[in-house]
Amino acid sequence: MVSILSIVNAEQPKVIVALDFSNKSIALNFVEQINPALCRVKVGKELFTAAGPDFVRSLVKLGFDVFLDLKYHDIPNTVAGACCAAADLGVWMVNVHTLGGRRMLEAANNALAQRIGTRPLLIGVTVLTSMNRQDLNELGVLGEPQETVLRLAQISVDSGLDGVVCSAHEARQLRSLHGDQLRLVCPGVRPAGSVKDDQRRTMTPTEAILAGANDLVIGRPITRADNPIMVLKNIKSEIADIFST
Repeated sequence: MVSILSIVNAEQPKVIVALDFSNKSIALNFVEQINPALCRVKVGKELFTAAGPDFVRSLVKLGFDVFLDLKYHDIPNTVAGACCAAADLGVWMVNVHTLGGRRMLEAANNALAQRIGTRPLLIGVTVLTSMNRQDLNELGVLGEPQETVLRLAQISVDSGLDGVVCSAHEARQLRSLHGDQLRLVCPGVRPAGSVKDDQRRTMTPTEAILAGANDLVIGRPITRADNPIMVLKNIKSEIADIFST
C-alpha cells in the first residue's frame, strides 16, 4: 500500500497564504513582504471584488501561483464561462462549489479541457470549515459534515475535477478512498499556538500533512504576523522535517 507521505511528497506541500484583505493597497503592501519561493497566494471574494482582475494579473506577474477562490456556483454555462475567464488571468487554481451539482462540475471541467494553453487546476469546495453538524442540519443536509464531504468528493472525482477543498479532518479518509486521484486543499490550518478565529475544524501543518493534505491554506496567522517571512520559513522547515524522518 502506498503511504500518505509518498503521495503528497510527489509535490511537497506548500502554504497558500489567504490574502483576506479589504483593499488593493493593503494587499500589495503585504505581498511585498513575502516571497513566491515560500508560498502561493489565495485571492477570495472580498479582495477580488475590491481590487479586480488586474490585481490578480499583477500577482501572476510577480511570480506567485494564484488560487482564485471565488467558489463559482451557478448554472452550468455560466460557471463554465467564469472558469475560462479565470484561466485567462493566468491563475494556477480555480474553484467551484460542488453543491452546484454534477452537470455544473462537468461543464466547468469540459470548458477548461477544451482551452488552448495552460489549464488551471479545478478544485471543488465541499463543506466550509466554519460549518458543523448543526449548521448543515439547519439547511436540511443531515448527518455529520464528514459524510457530506465524502459524498461531494466522489461527485468531484466522477466529474473530472483535480481535487477538493476540505477540512484536514476529512483528508485522511479521502486519501484512503481516492489515493492520488484527488488534490486535497485544506483551509483551517493553524500553526501550533495560533488563535482559531472563526474556523471550527482546524489542524496544525504537521497534522494536516500526515492526514494527507497537499496544500495548506493559512491566513491570519501569517497575514497578521509581525514577521510573515519568518512564519513562512518556520512552516516550510516544519514541512521539510516531516519528509526527512
